[in-house]
Amino acid sequence: MPPSTTISIPTLRSQLSGRVIVPDDPDYDEARRVFVGGIDRHPAVIVRVADAADVASVITLARETGLELAVRSGGHSAVGHGVCDGGIVLDLSDMKAIDIDLDSRTAWAETGMTAAEYSAAAWEHGLATGFGDTGSVGIGGLTVGGGIGYLVRKHGMTIDDVLAADVVTADGDLLRVDADHHPDLFWAIRGGGGNFGVVTRFQYRLHEVPSFVGGLLILPATADVIAGFIAAAEAAPEELSTIANVMPCPPMPFVAEEQHGKLIVLALMAFAGDPEAGERALAPFRALAVPLADMLGPKPYPEIYGPEDDDYHPLAITRTMFVDTIDLPVAETILEHLDASDAAMRVAQLRVLGGQMARVPATATAFAHRGSRIMVNIATFYEGPDDLDRRAAWADGLLAALRQDDCGAYVNFLADEGEERLREAYPGGTWDRLAEIKGRYDPGNLFRLNQNIPPTVA
Repeated sequence: MPPSTTISIPTLRSQLSGRVIVPDDPDYDEARRVFVGGIDRHPAVIVRVADAADVASVITLARETGLELAVRSGGHSAVGHGVCDGGIVLDLSDMKAIDIDLDSRTAWAETGMTAAEYSAAAWEHGLATGFGDTGSVGIGGLTVGGGIGYLVRKHGMTIDDVLAADVVTADGDLLRVDADHHPDLFWAIRGGGGNFGVVTRFQYRLHEVPSFVGGLLILPATADVIAGFIAAAEAAPEELSTIANVMPCPPMPFVAEEQHGKLIVLALMAFAGDPEAGERALAPFRALAVPLADMLGPKPYPEIYGPEDDDYHPLAITRTMFVDTIDLPVAETILEHLDASDAAMRVAQLRVLGGQMARVPATATAFAHRGSRIMVNIATFYEGPDDLDRRAAWADGLLAALRQDDCGAYVNFLADEGEERLREAYPGGTWDRLAEIKGRYDPGNLFRLNQNIPPTVA
């Protein structure tokens, strides 16, 4: 018999501990909203699950009805994978329990937590796990894709600190996975995205971060400054991770008004170590040019995640890539393309990698780009459908102009760019291994609303 697409909402509510939200509920529109603007999808039902049993029930419902299943942690997918039209949204955002073991320096954390929430809880004990660059991102989606943030050079990627996980598979089974139990699935969920099940909890390694120096440094954007910044970041001690955004200066009150709209380097600096050593590491960057703003200094690690506006939902086109070098000619190319656009906001974000991230073998996790030196993320705002193609062409043009020998991509920042580009995120045997594991744990491709790896079924 074909699957039934009928859902009995009263029955569903009686079976689950979490909240069931339908179109008639007053908070339905807020519940279906995701971070990226321009996503206007209307699911049949949104379930804010309370526990792993709820997760298993929702997965079983999706399998039995044949309805599309969207899995949402923080809702920051660049293409809105956390919501669907006419299907079921499994929303983990109410699952925020965290259990910190100070003796083992580990934490079990539910995947509805955000990076900022987890970091604040861990920092109460002077501990941290590295996540991404935005505090409101859910740790679930971020971790299964990799996790490249403010501790990446010192302590590696988020997935490098994952010790175990609880995963509900497409069959509705709850599995504890680690290096000794279901090691193939454990390998796949560390970088392979949401293709293999719903992770309800991760066990993370915690690092001592007794002191931290960081914040915002804003410099004028010239080719010399950009190339010099990258050279300084590559030469810096591994305690320092940096994110340099080359972009028009927003109307920030702490930057002189005559600089607003001009191209700047808005740099986020994060030094996980002694404050005096941090000041020495930051000195070469301050020396590149007279800073337009210098907000660097000692602070609690969670403060690296700045305040966010809950009503901020940008209409943005994004692209991601790795490059081998950013020298003067490459820096000039970036500036030329930024100058050629009149978008309200456009940015080339530059992240020097290496350090501990690069010392992990490429085959240890499903993230295979351990040797990549620099990640570049391109973004541009657009105003609406009539503006979309022109802005996308600009982003693609800059991507093409910057392309070098490293053709890889980071799956967490990929847009809807087709299977060929997705395969560049999982090069060589990584794709084949992931497809085979997908075929064993999700042969029907229930978990397909993601950067999807079709199953290879024996």
